[in-house]
Order: sequence, then C-alpha cells, then structure tokens
Amino acid sequence: MDEGVLRIATRDDADAIEALMQDSIRSIFPAWYDQRQTASALVHVGHLDRMLVDDGTYYVIEEVGAADPLIACGGWSRRDRLYAGSGDHDGDARLLDPATEPARVRAMFVRGDRTRRGLGTRILVACEDAARAEGFRDLVLGATLPGIPLYERFGFVVTEPMIVTTPDGVDLEAAEMRRPIWDPLPAS
Repeated sequence: MDEGVLRIATRDDADAIEALMQDSIRSIFPAWYDQRQTASALVHVGHLDRMLVDDGTYYVIEEVGAADPLIACGGWSRRDRLYAGSGDHDGDARLLDPATEPARVRAMFVRGDRTRRGLGTRILVACEDAARAEGFRDLVLGATLPGIPLYERFGFVVTEPMIVTTPDGVDLEAAEMRRPIWDPLPAS
C-alpha cells in the first residue's frame, strides 16, 4: 500500500527527522533489544547525519497536510561512513569509487504506526536508483535487528554479523548486509 509523498530531505526537515527516528526507536526497538539497549540507541543511533541531507541523498516520506507529516526516512551515501554510530574517522567524508566500492544505505526509520506498508521499500528503491545513476554496482549497510527482515526481502544478504558498541558501552547486535544493484527491467 503506497502512502505519502517521497521527496529529498532538506535541512528544514532535520528536527522532524530526528523526532521520527526517536519515535521509531521507542516503538520498534523494544521488540528486539532490551530497555538499556533501546535507551542507548535513542541517544546514539537516533540522530541525523546532516551530511546525507547536504549531499541530497536522504529521503523522507510525508503525509501532506498531516499534523505530524513525516512517516519514514532513509537514504544512501557516496561517502565512506557505514552508519551514524560508527564514530568519527578521518575517512568518513571520503567519496567512494563507484567502480570498486559499494554505496552505503543509511539511517532507515519508519514511524512505529506505519510499519509494514512498503515505505522502507520505496526509500530503498529510490536509493538504489540514485546510486545506480552514479555508477555504483553494489549497496552495503549496517542493519540493526529490526531492519534485517526488510533488507532481506529487498535482496540484501548478511555478510557479517556484528556488534555495535555505543559510546556508553552498550552492545547492539547488528549485521553488515550487501546486495548488487540490479539493472531495471526494460519497459514493455
């Protein structure tokens, strides 16, 4: 079921995006992580990497005219950072080589009352199309446990289970996942 309007996020969306991320974590993470892990994720995972917005590679889906319009967000990156909680490293802003390195899918969140309606898939399709247009051949991401089923349905495979240790020392089970960027089907 399609709902809402998909568009590229702007800096004006930043506060609403972070509120959506927080809502998503509060609503969805407790089914996968304990109370301490969820609380840590609220602090260390649920914040926007503004570089994605500045690069024009971050999307939102909004219900136009609704009091709380943002219902999903996510994007991709042509830069070397895999996920927001990966810390600050000198190479994070480095542009990737599309011929040899995968684009990164980043910061996918759906509002708790809008899950399983195809919103995440719509954002993944937009990410794949944009990365393909820039010459990328593969996508990679760091998935928290709630996202793995969506990504698997989209064709990602787990390449490596991982533990993300947040700055406050809390461990979150996660997985690195990868999939090729498929060429679109020819129009009939």
